[in-house]
Amino acid sequence: MRPLRIRQALAAVAAAVILAPGPVLGDPIGTVEQSGKTAGHAVRDGAETAGRTTRDFFVHGPHTAKRTWKRNAERTKSDARTDSARVKREAQTED
Repeated sequence: MRPLRIRQALAAVAAAVILAPGPVLGDPIGTVEQSGKTAGHAVRDGAETAGRTTRDFFVHGPHTAKRTWKRNAERTKSDARTDSARVKREAQTED
């Protein structure tokens, strides 16, 4: 009974060593910097969306405000995808 448990323990340790991730290749400082830029862009886009939508609501009405909201939401989504790709690229480079 005892040799079976030892073999199971050794197999578990071997699997953990084999499946463990390798060394981190990315630049942590660059990744944090790009993440900060991503957060800044999200805040900026959110503030612009709220401001433009509020302006259009009071100046042109609810239908125009809805169109403005959707247009700005698409811009925010596009910026987020671009920034996400930039963070991933930075996290994977060795420099």
